[in-house]
Amino acid sequence: MYLIEKIRECFMSAVIGEKAPNFGVSEWIQGAPTNFDQEKDHVVLLEVFQVNCPGCFMHAIPEAINIYNKYKDDGVRVLGLATAFEDFDKNTLDNLKMLAETGEVIEETKSALSMNGKLQEGNKLHYKIPFPLGMDNLTKATEEISQEKIMQFIYPQIPEFDSQPEDYRNQIIQKVKSYMKSKEYSAETFEKFSLQGTPSAILVDRKGILRDVSFGQSGHVDAMIQKLLNED
Repeated sequence: MYLIEKIRECFMSAVIGEKAPNFGVSEWIQGAPTNFDQEKDHVVLLEVFQVNCPGCFMHAIPEAINIYNKYKDDGVRVLGLATAFEDFDKNTLDNLKMLAETGEVIEETKSALSMNGKLQEGNKLHYKIPFPLGMDNLTKATEEISQEKIMQFIYPQIPEFDSQPEDYRNQIIQKVKSYMKSKEYSAETFEKFSLQGTPSAILVDRKGILRDVSFGQSGHVDAMIQKLLNED
């Protein structure tokens, strides 16, 4: 059991309660370049989204903007990072740049916001994203899909994986292998923090410690930030 735990530790790049590793970013398209190690003495909220993600723009990004406006003078930094784990032809740097420069959204995001009356004329957002925006570091998937890489993906999602029946474990391994084969690109931040999808929020305290990673949730981040601001 000790060996399994040590292997798991090696596979996990980001661990809640430990120093946060820097996130990957290929280009900053709005705001000054930064990263977790450059934000000492700040509480940092990194909002990870996809350009083609209705839920990101319906809920997560407006919430991040509210947090930015509420705490920008209290030592809180809000950063936005666009990633891609699907729809690689839509979740692109060019579409992120268009979003930042014009407010124009695309595809499923456009359809959902339009249906809910949340777009201005020209398929543009009602709001301007005020905080820095960058693009995750995407790498063309050319490397071999090793057993180690498969297990690196599984362990954070299913911590009790090793205690499951053999048939179940083999089934999961095959599903993950098929998923990895279908991926055109590897997204550094998405994988480093074992994100489950978008929107995801990564929260780091003033000492650079990773305190929370959440997927698709809303409403709890504000309370956590208040708690972190009250810590010594």
